Amino acid sequence: MESGVLLVTGASRGIGAAVALEAGRRGWAVAVNYASQSLAADEVVRRIREAGGRAMAVRADVGDEAQIEAMFRQVDAKFGRLTGLVNNAGVVDVQARVDEMQGARLERMFRINVTGSFLCAREAVRRMSTRHGGSGGAIVNLSSAAARLGSPGLYVDYAASKAAIDTMTLGLAREVAAEGVRVNAVRPGLIDTEIHASGGLPDRAFQLAGTVPMQRVGTADEIAAAVLWLLSPEASYTTGALLDVTGGR
Repeated sequence: MESGVLLVTGASRGIGAAVALEAGRRGWAVAVNYASQSLAADEVVRRIREAGGRAMAVRADVGDEAQIEAMFRQVDAKFGRLTGLVNNAGVVDVQARVDEMQGARLERMFRINVTGSFLCAREAVRRMSTRHGGSGGAIVNLSSAAARLGSPGLYVDYAASKAAIDTMTLGLAREVAAEGVRVNAVRPGLIDTEIHASGGLPDRAFQLAGTVPMQRVGTADEIAAAVLWLLSPEASYTTGALLDVTGGR
């Protein structure tokens, strides 16, 4: 069994919930972050505890620096020093071309998807890095295959925000490699989660399944398995990796 203190952002549903549940099964003390879905977050916590694990729900909007800082303090107080972070929280918007996008949409997209991930990584490094008195740890960022596909006619802004996550992953991994902190990213492809509905295209993944070489969409559990491997000691020599989990797409 693995052990440590793990914070998963956006963990009330979808990939985040799958990561939190699997981490709980593997012996992590899991902080389940949510922004508004309190009942869903509480259910994830209940399931982890019911299986004999330790978990807490912690509310914070990762688009707000003060809330991020407060969230990390709550995890410190409940479980002690953090050793794992999964930067999973993120948003998409409705289908649009770039020439149809408003500034408010772009500000929200990058504030949550990029700035929020940077600030969570900052707080994690302050706790994990040997430079700050920590004993090491691992960060896994959730990117997307959209970062290399561009998502034309859908959400180029989302794709660009995930490309920024890729670059952050590479740079931060090298920055803290000698301080006991590993930083990697998983780039999911077409996954059966609710995020498509929030972008106004609830059946998008299944409609495009035929474009995937494996001829099917992926599951949140399949992404969680990749994330948990990167968090684990089995990936001890892996940092700065961008792991595609896309069915070959």
